[in-house]
Amino acid sequence: MIFIMLVNLYVVRAVLDILGVQDYGIFNVVGGLVMMFSFLNGTLATASQRFFSIELAKGDLKRLNDCFSLNITVFLMATAIIVFILETLGLWFLNTQMTIPDSRLFAANVVFQFSIIAFVFQMFSVPYNALVIAYEKMSAFAYIGIFEALFKLVIVVLLIHLSYDKLILYGELTSLSAIGVTLSYYLYCKRKLQGCDFYFYWNGQEAKRLVSFTGWHFCGTIAGVIQGQGINILINMFFNPAINAARAVAFQVSNAINQLNNNFFVAVKPQMYKCYASDEITELNLLILRSTVVCFFLTSVVSIPFIVNVDLILSLWLKAVPQKACLFTCLVLISGILESTNGSIICPVLATGNIKRFYIWTSLVYVLNLPVSYLFLKAGCNPEITMVIASFLAFVSIFLRAFLLKKVLDFDFRKYCMIVIKLISVSLLVFISLYYIAKLCDNHFVALLLTCVFSIVIHLLLIYVFVLGKADRRLIIEYIKRK
Repeated sequence: MIFIMLVNLYVVRAVLDILGVQDYGIFNVVGGLVMMFSFLNGTLATASQRFFSIELAKGDLKRLNDCFSLNITVFLMATAIIVFILETLGLWFLNTQMTIPDSRLFAANVVFQFSIIAFVFQMFSVPYNALVIAYEKMSAFAYIGIFEALFKLVIVVLLIHLSYDKLILYGELTSLSAIGVTLSYYLYCKRKLQGCDFYFYWNGQEAKRLVSFTGWHFCGTIAGVIQGQGINILINMFFNPAINAARAVAFQVSNAINQLNNNFFVAVKPQMYKCYASDEITELNLLILRSTVVCFFLTSVVSIPFIVNVDLILSLWLKAVPQKACLFTCLVLISGILESTNGSIICPVLATGNIKRFYIWTSLVYVLNLPVSYLFLKAGCNPEITMVIASFLAFVSIFLRAFLLKKVLDFDFRKYCMIVIKLISVSLLVFISLYYIAKLCDNHFVALLLTCVFSIVIHLLLIYVFVLGKADRRLIIEYIKRK
C-alpha cells in the first residue's frame, strides 16, 4: 500500500510536468466524463462482493459459480448500454458544452475513446476482483496492485521518450494499463480459485434480486459521482482547465492517501459479510467499531502532516504547482478524513440487503452538493467553495449513516457517535500541535520530518487514551508483552 501510494504521487508529478497544466486538466475532465459512468463499476463490484462472500460462507460452490456467471451476464448488458450512451450523448456534451481549446479538441476526442476502452475492461474485471476479495486472497490483490503501479512508471518513461502527442499517448497507455490489470485478475482466478467458470446462466428471480440491490446502491454511488466528477465538470463550465488541473492534483493526493484506508477495508469487507451470514452480530459490531478507528487513523495520520506542510510538499512534488492546488488539497484532505469512517457503516448495511431507505436518505444529502455549489458559483464565489460544501455534507453524513444502520441492525448508535466525535477531536488536537511545532522550526525540512514523526506518536497516544475501550487497550498490552 505504501509503495503504491508513493508511485501514484510520483506519477502525478511526472505526468503533470510532461503534459502541462492545460493538457493534464483536459485529460482529467474528459476522462472524468467517462468515469462518471464508473458508478456502475463500483455498484456492481459491491453487489458482487456481497453475494460472493455470502455464498462462500454457506459453502455452496455450485451456487457461487451460478452467481458469478449471472454477474458476468448482467455486467455485459450494462456495459453495452453505457457505451451507447457515451458514444452518443457523451460525444455531444464533449464537443458542444465543455471548455476545451479548439487546438486540443481532436486530442480530447481521441482520449475520450481510449477512456471508454479502459472503462469496458475495468467493468469486465469487477467480478474477478470481487471473487479474489471474497476468498480473502489479499496477497493476489496486493501483487496485482503493485503490477498496476509499476505499469504507471512504465507509462511515465514512455511519455518521456516517445515523440507523439503526449495527451493522446497518455490516454492510449492508460487504456493498456486497464487491459493488463483485467487480464491479471482473469488469469489468477482461472488458475487459483473455484467458482469462476463462465457459462450462460439466467435466473429471473436472482437477476431481479441483484438488479434491485444494485439499483438502490446505484443511488448512493451516483451521488458520489455527482459530488466528484459532476463538480469537476461544473468547475470547467465556470473556470478554465487550469482550475480542473489544480483540483485533479488535490484529488490525486487524496486518493493516494485514502488508498491506505481503502485497501485495509478491502480485507475487512468479507469478514463483515460472513459475520452477518453466520448471525454473529456481536462480532460484527466489534468489527464496525475497530475498523472505524483504524480507517480514521490511517487517513488522519498521513493527511494532517500533509495539510500543515502543504506548500512545501507540493513545491517539492510538482515542478509547477497549479493555482489553488494547495488550498484544494487541504480542503479535499479534510473531507477525506471525515469520509474515512463511512466504509465501516456502509458495509454492514449492504450485508443486511435492506438498503432502500439507507441510500435514499444518504443520496439526498450528497446530491445537494451539485445544486448548492452551482448557486454559490453563479453568485461569484471562488471554486474552493465546492470543497467546503463537500466537507460539511461529509460531516452530516457520518451521523446520518450511523442512525440509518441502527434501523436495520442491532447496533450501538450512541457508542459509535461518541467514538467518531473523539476521533475528530483527536485530529483537531493533532493539527493544532503539529501547526505550532512547524511554526517553531526555522527549517522547513526539519518541520516536515518532525510533524510526520509527531503525527504518528500523538495520534497513537490520544487514540489509545481517549478512544479505545478497556478491552481493546488490554488486548494491545497483551500483544506487546507477547512480542
